[in-house]
Amino acid sequence: MAKRLQNTIPTLMTIISLFTILSLLNLSVAYNDGYHENLSPKTLGLEQEQLTHLHFYFHDTASGQKPTAVLVAKANSTNSLTFGFVVVMDDPLTVGPEPNSKLVGRAQGTYTFASQSDLELLMVYNYVFTEGKYNGSTLSVLGHNAVFRTVREMPIVGGSGLFRFARGYVEARTHTLNTTTGDSIIEHNVYVLHY
Repeated sequence: MAKRLQNTIPTLMTIISLFTILSLLNLSVAYNDGYHENLSPKTLGLEQEQLTHLHFYFHDTASGQKPTAVLVAKANSTNSLTFGFVVVMDDPLTVGPEPNSKLVGRAQGTYTFASQSDLELLMVYNYVFTEGKYNGSTLSVLGHNAVFRTVREMPIVGGSGLFRFARGYVEARTHTLNTTTGDSIIEHNVYVLHY
């Protein structure tokens, strides 16, 4: 009888182990709802991440016959001159600060005057590249821009094309600012990790 019990214990352990494995498999199948799958990054060609530095000038023109930044909304009641303003932009990005410098892309999006006491913006825009290696690719920026600080840092939250899975930051420095017209030229140094 003791011998028979000894032979049954390994069999019971095997059955319990199999039951546990089947239960776990059943749980993983239960959570597979048919619209997703796990992939290796290599299946998308994502093998080695690289760090790229981009440098260009952002021309934000609110005045003249063809402004590149247009006020589209304004709060009816506000405690300051600009709080609550929303601007849509399609600003040229150039190699140098001169307006006739080589065009490399555009900054397209919006900025909102988000402070009641200072000139501080919420920036939501894409760099849309139209020249060179990154032609057709984009980088998305979402961040705080305190206009009168010497250097403003804003995060890069994504991208497309050669910048898929991008992340990084932008350092913005004012090159020129006309406080009467609102026109400005801003130097941008972009540091982006991508594949």
